[in-house]
Amino acid sequence: LFLVENTFCSGDHVSWHSPLDNSESRIQHMLLTEDPQMQPVQTPFGVVTFLQIVGVCTEELHAAQQWNGQGILELLRTVPVAGGPWLITDMRRGETIFEIDPHLQERVDKGIETDGSNLSGVSAKCAWDDLSRPPEDDEDSRSICIGTQPRRLSGKDTEQIRETLRRGLEINSKPVLPPINAQRQNGLNHDRAPSRKDSLESESSAAIIPHELIRTRQLESVHLKFNQESGALIPLCLRGRLLHGRHFTYKSITGDTAITFVSTGVEGAFATEEHPYAAHGPWLQILLTEEFVERMLEDLEDLNSPEEFKLPKEYSWPEKKLKVSILPDAVFDNPLH
Repeated sequence: LFLVENTFCSGDHVSWHSPLDNSESRIQHMLLTEDPQMQPVQTPFGVVTFLQIVGVCTEELHAAQQWNGQGILELLRTVPVAGGPWLITDMRRGETIFEIDPHLQERVDKGIETDGSNLSGVSAKCAWDDLSRPPEDDEDSRSICIGTQPRRLSGKDTEQIRETLRRGLEINSKPVLPPINAQRQNGLNHDRAPSRKDSLESESSAAIIPHELIRTRQLESVHLKFNQESGALIPLCLRGRLLHGRHFTYKSITGDTAITFVSTGVEGAFATEEHPYAAHGPWLQILLTEEFVERMLEDLEDLNSPEEFKLPKEYSWPEKKLKVSILPDAVFDNPLH
């Protein structure tokens, strides 16, 4: 956190993917909330807020992603064995709150339908290709090189994405993307999905080509690539974010690219209904209409059943000139791919 300047807030989650006590426990992820006993303290350096880690099962983590962390924390408070009013984690808990009380799933489903998701972005294994240009085209942001080092997100690119995520959290106001030349505002870095190894800024994200020299391009056809964990969040992105007039960002954990999905209700995007695919350097924006989102949700339905999923998997919408591939992790771990 000190290196990447990410900050945690109440309601955030951490995808840990391993028992928190190295046992066989189902408690493998974390939600964060304000400590119910330690009140904020005013210091010469500002206000210090104490956060409490609450261990949760995978099903509870997914519910927090699809709806919001605060909502799941409130449900945990109502179940004594899952935390109770003090949200005390019992690593021996063998059942999710939805198994203990099936009616809680109905509350989550209703919340998702009414509120959507407040998860505005994640660190991910992802990439994109501009299919409307030959790969060797030196104007293609994915092939710009100086020496042997590829073009990566600049510091300004990263701050743009941070501000995009911050504004994505303002669910009670009209969603707005920051203009491409916006500056960092008040040092706010609200990232919704930090994890132990994935942050929204990489030490390798040094600028190679000056931000000001990168022009925004309209693309005719794009190919999106995700690993399975990232791909499983696409339905959440579409149903929980875009259908509620919001946006959602995938930021590559290597710092070399980002993909932001936007709906027609989002202001300030450089992707438009006339040109739905647009890129500023390695930052791609994709604007999807509500009609197309509904169709994609039908076509991507099997992403909700990972146990039946075989990689690689490809989805294509030729008339929209859009292709999505779900690929093994090894493809992203090997820079030659």
